[in-house]
Amino acid sequence: MMPDSAPPNALMQMLYESTIGTTIRESATLFPWIESVHVLMIAAVVGTIAIVDLRLIGVASHRRGARQLILDMLPFTWVAFVLAVISGTLLFLSNATGYFQSMPFRFKLLTILIAGINMAIFHITAYRKIGDWDDQLPTPRAAKIAGFSSLTLWLVIVFLGRWIGYSYPLA
Repeated sequence: MMPDSAPPNALMQMLYESTIGTTIRESATLFPWIESVHVLMIAAVVGTIAIVDLRLIGVASHRRGARQLILDMLPFTWVAFVLAVISGTLLFLSNATGYFQSMPFRFKLLTILIAGINMAIFHITAYRKIGDWDDQLPTPRAAKIAGFSSLTLWLVIVFLGRWIGYSYPLA
């Protein structure tokens, strides 16, 4: 175990040299398989979130209210998000030192955090009063702002994820 005072680069080097990181990095097939799972799970996360966000913005493509749509999509979103985090962590371990130095990678993590904060704000504000506006279009301004912000943030996350692969030399 590393002492608390170890610099981040030492921790990244330790992760890079880990058995899991080395196995993924040296395998001819593991990285592409894990990356494929990661991309599919991100697509599922963004897709399910986009369905809800578009409803919040005011695009109603079916008869369900916002609350029911959120309840229907949430399990799929969370399962896909957890699998995306697991696969993303495995990808990170394969080149921790390179990813740690990647500004798009850092911005992606920051943007995911901001998207989480946006979701939390929505749930403690507009969602608490969803019974008042559930089936109505247009949705309240706070819900529209949350939906538009979320959709924008997740598109930025996808953009940054693609940019990561082109922003640092592979080790």
